[in-house]
Amino acid sequence: MKISEYVETLAREGESLAETAGRAGTETPVPTCPGWRVTDLLRHTGAVHRWATGYVGDAVLEPGPFPDAPELAGAELLAWYREGHEALVRTLTEAPADVQCWTFLPTAAPSPLAFWARRQAHETTVHRMDAEAALGVAYSPVSPEFAEDGVDELLTGFHARPRSRMRTEEPRVLRVRAADTGAVWTVHLSAEPPRTVAGDTGGPADCEVIGTASWLYEALWNRLPLMGPGVTGDEALARRWVETAGIG
Repeated sequence: MKISEYVETLAREGESLAETAGRAGTETPVPTCPGWRVTDLLRHTGAVHRWATGYVGDAVLEPGPFPDAPELAGAELLAWYREGHEALVRTLTEAPADVQCWTFLPTAAPSPLAFWARRQAHETTVHRMDAEAALGVAYSPVSPEFAEDGVDELLTGFHARPRSRMRTEEPRVLRVRAADTGAVWTVHLSAEPPRTVAGDTGGPADCEVIGTASWLYEALWNRLPLMGPGVTGDEALARRWVETAGIG
């Protein structure tokens, strides 16, 4: 996907998050983020937006502290969230294509700007789902292309890091297939961080997960149950994913 497409998605999803959060009410629990209320969701996402804006806007090359969110509530909190979201969209839109700044996932991106545009588009989309969960409505759809991209970022980026808790005592293989886009990922699990290879490697899989890219996106980011007819083989691997693979 192009940087401009990520930024357009970020703009749209961030506005949807704010609108949905306002309808849900800031004190409403968020069932997809146990222990959170909508207030926590807005504070977290607003702080993430400001964090990303700082790296790109100031071309910061080293990791720094995560910003604190103010103790606001209600309309004031929504206004603070919107301000940070708009600043992030503006920063990503106006940044030089060759800006150099810190990034944090092991997967290669065409540029730091592409990394942050992609990361924030998915960050905001997933948390828009959380706002919809709080409101009690069905998730708004995402395009198959964007959903496939988000699954790829999750598997080859987040779960390639040492901090991934998705481990198995003995080597196991999890295969993920997007039925509509044709994308396939083979995830090698062990006592080490997961190693994901694009495509079907031809070897057997202990567990296979197949569904539309959109369903995979929602389920692998733990916003829907990872269960049903699309999960075959050793379902214990799917349960382990639910228990250990959560990303905030």
